[in-house]
Amino acid sequence: MFPAIRPARAAIARHSPKDAETHELFEERLLSVAAVLRDAALRPPPNLGGGWRDLFGALGVANRLRRLDGEGQATLAELFTKSVGDYLDQWFDSDALKGLYGFEGIVGNFVGPYHPGSAYVLLHHAFGQTQGRGGAWGHARGGMGEITQAMARSAAAHGADIETDAPVSEVLLENGRAAGVRLDDGRTVTAGIVAGNVNPRLLYLEMLDPAVLPPDFLRRMRAWRCDSGTFRMNVALSELPRFACLAGEPSPEAFLNSTIDICPSLAYMQDAYDDARTCGWARRSVVSMCIPSTLDDSLAPPGAHVASLFCQHFNPNLPEGQAWDDVRETVADLIIETVDDHAPGFKASVLGRQIKSPMDLERDLGLVGGDIFHGALHLDQIYSLRPAAGYAAYRSPVDGLYLCGSGAHPGGGVSGLPGRNAALGILADRRRRRAR
Repeated sequence: MFPAIRPARAAIARHSPKDAETHELFEERLLSVAAVLRDAALRPPPNLGGGWRDLFGALGVANRLRRLDGEGQATLAELFTKSVGDYLDQWFDSDALKGLYGFEGIVGNFVGPYHPGSAYVLLHHAFGQTQGRGGAWGHARGGMGEITQAMARSAAAHGADIETDAPVSEVLLENGRAAGVRLDDGRTVTAGIVAGNVNPRLLYLEMLDPAVLPPDFLRRMRAWRCDSGTFRMNVALSELPRFACLAGEPSPEAFLNSTIDICPSLAYMQDAYDDARTCGWARRSVVSMCIPSTLDDSLAPPGAHVASLFCQHFNPNLPEGQAWDDVRETVADLIIETVDDHAPGFKASVLGRQIKSPMDLERDLGLVGGDIFHGALHLDQIYSLRPAAGYAAYRSPVDGLYLCGSGAHPGGGVSGLPGRNAALGILADRRRRRAR
């Protein structure tokens, strides 16, 4: 995600010598704040209005934030409250650099770049760490499915039974406590503990009787915002893209093993959002492309490649009664043409494609509103308010029912942290019950 500082300096200087000098300090500030918050992400957030454990938890967070100097604390406050556009405008002159970082503020976030609080999503994407380097992304050898396959092998080795293609229709209760689940096919699975790795709206509004939930919590879940604006596409390619901006480079393919963003400016990003709000989709979409086959030759035959296109902005709720199933192919064509404008010949190189419109993401993967984060990462839906005040520590209003997915703290991303933290909470509760 974040370019290595030294190699980036010369490239940034082509656009703005001033920005090349400023960039190092920008990344240093951003990554230092992210490192402190990464530590907080490893712990459950304190519940608002909770008891002494929550009080001590809040004091512990405050103590960790003291590691930041005055400038770091000011940076943290700005990233939590400002728009990503305003934050970047104070640092950089170059449209290209602001477009690159601005994209990280609207990923899975159906807002324009000047929406207050969108700078936090930029910070959220800096939490990541690969091989000890903060703010970095990595490719899973064999594809992203290898991550879940590795998890499945580990779980099975410890005695877990795994069943797929078994949708859950209802959480079963016994004396007010979670007692298992009923599947769509009518079967029931009994359990003393139920952990839901789904959008909070699915868990609490569709799998439970609303009557068992407190009125304030129920109102919160009905108002839970999860409209992502994301359109995903995977493509098989006969050859690597040839980007016009790399013309003249002796080895252009050396630039293609990282993330390639088509987002030349904040204005471009704003236009994409405005289009999606009014007509349903961006005429010129924001595209983030990865070509993992440049690093892993097991993903494609010799000479061929695969690429993923992560695109914004696309309204989950189309205007004028339109349906995504009727326009998905047309919109996919438009995305391909957008890439072709920057990499002539790309369209002709596409051998096949897999399309995931916002509706496909909801229907096929349970991502309500196409939301990859299971809920917008806005200030009123993060930390002690994720998913609701008093229920941020992975527990729910129903005893024995836990939320362990991206709708819980610290939110979306391939981190495993919500599940890890929820598992620790479940184990702690089991120990307390046994002690009683």
